[in-house]
Amino acid sequence: MVIKKTFCKEERLCSKVLLEALFTKGSSFLVYPYRVSWLVTSQTQLFPVQVVIGVSKKKFKRSVDRNLIKRKIRETYRLNKQELLYNPLLSHQWAILLSINYIGKDIVPQHIIDDKLKIVFSTLITQIQAAHV
Repeated sequence: MVIKKTFCKEERLCSKVLLEALFTKGSSFLVYPYRVSWLVTSQTQLFPVQVVIGVSKKKFKRSVDRNLIKRKIRETYRLNKQELLYNPLLSHQWAILLSINYIGKDIVPQHIIDDKLKIVFSTLITQIQAAHV
């Protein structure tokens, strides 16, 4: 399955029921500056991952700063999701709900966001495989 490098509505996690299930039943880990929560779901969906990206209003008072960080994270996610996330999940026919929360204190450059998010993806795949062996 070839996925275009887009980030469409179906890939976003918007359902309150699914969000509640993710945060109550899901597992989580920390790769600074991200806190990642995930949950393997049995629901059939068009994409193997539904994601929500969050930035704390407490740490970044100005919405301009929060939106900048979310935009940078979405861009990195969009460019790397196919090879680092979708391909391993599709090979095992898994579907997951994913939450990426930025917990850093500063706005970091794009290359640091790229590097850390790639580490997040590899850690996520490792944890999913360990949980389902």
